[in-house]
Amino acid sequence: MDDDARRQAEAFHLAMFRDHGALESGHSPHTLEAYQRDLKRLAEFALSRGIREPAGLTTPLLRDFIFLLKDIGLGGATIRRHISAVRTWYRFLVAEGLVTRDPSDRLETPKKWRTLPVTLSVRDVERLLESPVVSEPLAWRDRTLLELAYGAGLRVSELCDLGITDLFLTDGLVRAFGKGRKERLVPIGRPVMAALSTYLHTIRPELDRGATQGRVLLNARGNPLSRVGAWGIVKKHAKRAGLPDTVTPHT
Repeated sequence: MDDDARRQAEAFHLAMFRDHGALESGHSPHTLEAYQRDLKRLAEFALSRGIREPAGLTTPLLRDFIFLLKDIGLGGATIRRHISAVRTWYRFLVAEGLVTRDPSDRLETPKKWRTLPVTLSVRDVERLLESPVVSEPLAWRDRTLLELAYGAGLRVSELCDLGITDLFLTDGLVRAFGKGRKERLVPIGRPVMAALSTYLHTIRPELDRGATQGRVLLNARGNPLSRVGAWGIVKKHAKRAGLPDTVTPHT
């Protein structure tokens, strides 16, 4: 666990919640371990949205988190467990006086969802791709991710798994691995190649601290970008571009 993740876990009282659960909740060790994983994922999501303590989370943000879980391919039972973990955690926080309100009490379960498809116009996509300001740190990383997602059609899991050895830029191709490690070659156009080239030669070397696992897209700490991180980047730039809140990497 890196320093940011450790500080976030401390700020979210995860160790205290674990110890409380072991003594008083009656949950099995297996359930408590799963809850810890689920809440660490929530803490990572919160950090990607600039939130460093539980009090900063709201019901709409928790809904965003739950829809993220659906978007990255988790099943209904796993998502329901995440919701249970969040609700149990907030009851603990309120009981201990660590927060004054519980934004999880209005979270819906997956069976109640009604998801409508979001279709972006050509101009919407252009606005999204233009959102990263090149003078900002990591702008070319974000631009590369968006170009690969919307210009080449890579899914979020394919984006995060994309390795340096999967790039065939002289041929205008990238290799993507879908579900079941099914391989496909994806043609990429000049805008995607230009963003990739700039990122690979200027930004990525500065991020590389020897823990990249050969991945193309890295986070600010030099680790491979996670699905939560990729999703947060898309949401950030969609909001900046004035696009609907329901835009995701699969839109």
